[in-house]
Amino acid sequence: MNNYELIDGKAIAKEIKREIAMQVAELIDSGKRSPHLVAVIVGEDGASLSYVAGKEKQSREVGFISSVYRLPEETTEKELLEMVSFLNNDIEVDGYIVQLPLPKHINEQKILNAIAPHKDIDGFHPMNIGRMTLGLPSYIPATPLGIKLLLERSGIETQGKHCVVVGRSNIVGTPIAILLSRNAKNANCTVTLCHSKTENLKDICLTADILIVAIGRPAFITADMIKEGAVVVDVGIHRIEDGSEKGYHIVGDVDFENVKHKCSKITPVPGGVGAMTIASLLHNTLMAYRKEIYE
Repeated sequence: MNNYELIDGKAIAKEIKREIAMQVAELIDSGKRSPHLVAVIVGEDGASLSYVAGKEKQSREVGFISSVYRLPEETTEKELLEMVSFLNNDIEVDGYIVQLPLPKHINEQKILNAIAPHKDIDGFHPMNIGRMTLGLPSYIPATPLGIKLLLERSGIETQGKHCVVVGRSNIVGTPIAILLSRNAKNANCTVTLCHSKTENLKDICLTADILIVAIGRPAFITADMIKEGAVVVDVGIHRIEDGSEKGYHIVGDVDFENVKHKCSKITPVPGGVGAMTIASLLHNTLMAYRKEIYE
């Protein structure tokens, strides 16, 4: 099969942000304030700094108020918990994220548990995870939500399809497996959740109508693991050093060049799932502003 189609995450994210910007403009025109999104970042992790900078820029592009608290690496767990408590109680903050990863001396789960569920736009609080698992309204983690929106807006049929998810993290793999197995619109898949310890992984992947890969290994999925005509969603992103002028190139968890010709549709890296993450976060912030999940 040679007539594969790229799933353009950049274009879909742009469309979602345009819709959000229109809604924010209506709020402002009616005399209401803009939604306020806050990010907290501890330390100098390069990827985290880039993500937060992107979030700040795109927040302002849609008309949000955007604030960033940049804390030093030596910030204690107690000090970060005090910041979380402050944001929980700030009535002018609609939603916020504490950027992961945190320094090793801080317990990430303890911090996530302390975030008020109604401001947890990352969707990582146990209450939001529990509500999602039960099929109740909740804030869905940004990357799984982005994947779901990509499938929906690309016109990809999910009902009755076999979806194989490779990777079982709490941030991507497990949530998207739950979401696509639900008895709901743009779901109703039969889902197989695989991971690094799965036996016969190649054979399982070859049965996938929709293959979602979030294993965290460069070019892990090869052409001999893809069924003809499958839809492939690549969540991975890796910077590989090379001898080019830039000094590196970006690859995903899928061997794109060799896999693409077997697919009906495939996400590029970059320009696929990654482009959707901040758009999904903005979506969740607008929901938080409108109190659509928690009254």
